[in-house]
Parts: sequence; C-alpha cells; structure tokens
Amino acid sequence: MVKQILKAPDGPPSDVEGIKERSNYLRGTLKEVMGDRISAGIPEDDNRLMKHHGSYLQDDRDLRNERQKQKLEPAYQFMLRVRLPGGVAAPAQWLVMDELADKYGNGTLKLTTRETFQMHGILKWNMKKTIQEIHASLLDTIAACGDVNRNVMCASNPYQSEIHAEVYEWSKKLSDDLLPRTRAYHEVWLDEEKVASTPDVEEVEPMYGPLYLPRKFKIGIAVPPSNDIDVFSQDLGFIAIVEEGKLIGFNIAIGGGMGMSHGDTATYPQLAKVIGFCKPDQLYEVAEKTITIQRDYGNRSVRKNARFKYTVDRLGLETVKTELENRLGWKLDEAKSYHFDHNGDRYGWVKGIQGKWNLTLFIEGGRVADFADYKLKTALREIAKIHTGDFHLTPNQNVIIANVSSQKKKQINALMEQYGLTDGSHFSALRRNSMACVALPTCGLAMAEAERYLPNLIDKIETIVDENGLRNEEITIRMTGCPNGCARHALGEIGFIGKAPGKYNMYLGAAHDGSRLSKMYRENIGEEEILKELNVVLSRYAKERNEGEHFGDFTIRAGIVKATTDGTNFHE
Repeated sequence: MVKQILKAPDGPPSDVEGIKERSNYLRGTLKEVMGDRISAGIPEDDNRLMKHHGSYLQDDRDLRNERQKQKLEPAYQFMLRVRLPGGVAAPAQWLVMDELADKYGNGTLKLTTRETFQMHGILKWNMKKTIQEIHASLLDTIAACGDVNRNVMCASNPYQSEIHAEVYEWSKKLSDDLLPRTRAYHEVWLDEEKVASTPDVEEVEPMYGPLYLPRKFKIGIAVPPSNDIDVFSQDLGFIAIVEEGKLIGFNIAIGGGMGMSHGDTATYPQLAKVIGFCKPDQLYEVAEKTITIQRDYGNRSVRKNARFKYTVDRLGLETVKTELENRLGWKLDEAKSYHFDHNGDRYGWVKGIQGKWNLTLFIEGGRVADFADYKLKTALREIAKIHTGDFHLTPNQNVIIANVSSQKKKQINALMEQYGLTDGSHFSALRRNSMACVALPTCGLAMAEAERYLPNLIDKIETIVDENGLRNEEITIRMTGCPNGCARHALGEIGFIGKAPGKYNMYLGAAHDGSRLSKMYRENIGEEEILKELNVVLSRYAKERNEGEHFGDFTIRAGIVKATTDGTNFHE
C-alpha cells in the first residue's frame, strides 16, 4: 500500500497570512494605533490582528448612510469578547462586566452561543482600560476571536452532577493549555515590557507556529443525554462517556462547522464525525495533535475553504484519523455508545449536587439589557450582589444562576418576583428554543436582521402555533443575519439565513438532538411568505405527526424536505 503524501492546497497565501507573518507574533502596530486619536478606527491589518486579542472593529450601520452624507467617518466602535471556558463566571465577575457595559459599552451585554460575554460599542480610546479592568477581575479576552482555538465549550451546568463538574475542569484545562504563547496581549493591553530577544532566545509558538491557524478552531465537550453545546458543530467535539457513574473518557468527533457562503457550493455546513475514543488524560494530546494537523494542512490560500471541515473532506476522514494516530504515537480506541435527547436548555429551578439549586432563566436573544417594562440587567446585577455561587452562560444564550443554597434561593426568588424575572414558562416552547446572532446594526457581515427581528417574527408564528395546539411543543428555531452560522442556524428545526434586507433562506428538517442538519426549503423569502409556509407545515405537523415525533423528524418523514444519504451534509 502506497503511503499517501499529505499536503496543503496549492496557491498563493491569502492576505491575512501575510498580515500574520509580518505581525511579530500578533503585535503589529496595535500599541501605536490604539493610542492615537486621529481616527476612531484602525488600519485593516491591525483589525485582523485584533481578533486574536478578542475584538473586532465595527461601525453602527444604522448611522452609516447619514454619516456618509455628512462626510464623517463611520461610527467606529469595537466589539469585545471574553474568554470564559464552559461559560462559568463568578458573581464578582458578572458585576464587573455589568459595570463595564455601562461605563465603556452600549449599556448591554450579549450572551453568546459559545457561552461567553460580548460587549458592543466600545470606543478605541476606551479599549485598553476595558481590557485592563476585565483582567483585574481574573478574566481575559485572549484568543476569543482569530485564527486560534476559541472559547472551549462544555455542558452548561457543572453542578448538575459530579461528572459535569469533572468535564468542566477539562474544558478549563484545554482552554488554558491551547492558548497562544506570544506575550503580545500582555504588552499591548497590560503594559508588560517586552523582553529584548537575543540570537539564542527567539519567541516561538510551539503549537501554532508563527502563522497560527488558517482559520478559527472550535472545541466543545458534551455530556449525554444533553447536546446543548451542539457537539457536532465543532471543529473538534468530545462526547463524555460515563460507565457505572464514572467518566471513562471521550468519543472524538472531527470536522464540524456551520459557516457557508451564499451561492458557493464549495462551502457548506457540516457535522463532525466520530472517529474514536480516548481516555480523560489523553484529551489534551488529542486536541493539540488535531490542531497541528489543521495548522499544517489547512487551506491558507482561500479563507472560505480554510476551516478544518474542508481539510478533513479534502484529505479524507480515515486519512486524518491515521495522521492523528501517527502524531499521537498510539491508536484511538473504538467509539463507545451514547445517546442524545435534545440540544436545548432546561428552565426553572433544578436541584443539583451537594444539595444546591440551579435556576435557568430565559434571556431572549442573549441580550442582557434594561427594557422599558423589564429591568433584566438591573435584576441580574442585584442577584449578583447577594449570590454566593456562580453564573453559567449557556450555549443557547441563557443564564443559569448556579450553586444556590436553600437560604439564598429564597432571596433570589424574592428578587425574581420584584423584577419580574422569568424562566420563560409563560412563553411558547418555540420562543424558549429560539436563538439569534447579533446581526444589524453592528455586525459588518449581516445581510439582514436577526436578534432585533426574530422576537417579532415569533410573535406572529406563535399565532399559528397556538391555533394548532403546539404551544408547548419543543421546536428549535434559529436565525442568523448572514451564512456564517454564529447562531448555528443549520441545526435549527426551523432555520433562517439572512439573504438581503427583510429576506431569508428558510431551512427545515434538522434533528432535535443536533445530529442532523436542516435542508433548504424556500429561498429569498420575506415575512409574508414565511408565515404562509409555516402555517401549512405546522398545521400538517399538528395533524399528521406520530406520537413523540419531533418537528424536524416529521418534515423528513413527510417528504417536506429530503434528508441527504448520510443525514448530515447539505448544499444550497
């Protein structure tokens, strides 16, 4: 048998590769440009580097046309994302983020689909102060964006069981151990003095190398039967395997990713595929070696095809598995059996380990703000002041007030009543299973609304749901303003991808447990047609479904959309 020679795709490197190469390990000229007040923006080269420090430069698109008319530069501002393994934050850290949102941001916090905080509206001259104050709370923004391993996700409640607590510790270790080693972050933002290198001592990135990865890399750990992190959407997913009450290891799934580009069939969402099993103490080594395969063979020429899923498809799943085993120096074990039930959150009070309570609150769109009739941000601030446990940010943009004693439970319930906080039980199950990316006005990639629009659309879909007796039926619905997939639209039983202002591609047929992607149902449609189509499909579901049949499964069985042969991939 001839051994296959692995290689990266041919072609000149993309412009981003050149930016990284010239950056002196992600420093660029950030220290200089972030200190000037000539413009509220920064050069594009430095903006590309900023992502590795946890931030993007954006502008308020609601103001863009008017500012152009006035011959003013765009209303530049920065989005800043925190690294928060497993989504766990102490009450003191919640209070810091709450304060910084008012002090330097737009007065709100976004809970992301990767279990972390995101702030918008930070002006350039406030960025350094913001990062320093985050650092003082023992948090950071390192590698929250960029061509590196991003925030490591895990099952959202470590206090659900001892197994969940153990898995959370592994997610923290992975997050810390897979960080870039450059001191650029500390020099630019924390005023660390650069140590002059000598010919004998040069800065290195032992795992990433000087060019880092071809694109972002995402890792998540799921604990069956909950697939709340959508483990198959990850570049590298780990599935915890428990036998006789003990964590014996993890199944390994590779090559997932939600992003695509409209009209480009060379890009597509894809689910990760399980290739084997490893023991807990082998977890880091598997992650590191998998990342180095992507480092060495990922596409550095065409960024649209640079994610690990395309590397796996190009080289072949078995080839990548063999290469991983060669780098490990040992064989993966056979994958173990497991079962997922759902990929949503479970709301309300639930008793966990050590006699402590955990309260999951519904946060629509993940937006923590004070609304005219709902002082959500203030309420959570007041809870943080008395809470002695933790806050857990979930993969579905909600928050768990976790590790609560019976005494504190009474106090928290009193604050909930005072401020009208809700677990969403009075909402439809459809709304409680909704998720949306930020989109307009701050995301530069958005083609249509998402977070600001989805609640209004659900108002109208709920009329259909109620008419058909489906109010308490768990159906996942997800919307993104562009095809990048930040809200994991391809895993929504009802999914929308923004195509143009007020227009969306509509998808149906994903599995309720996150194990099957959706398929295109209608292209480039507006609200009127969306409601018309859903009226027909939801009415059929109410009348024709089998007992216990989920909506996504019904649309496949009824032939409303057609599943692919392997039930995973789709193409537009």
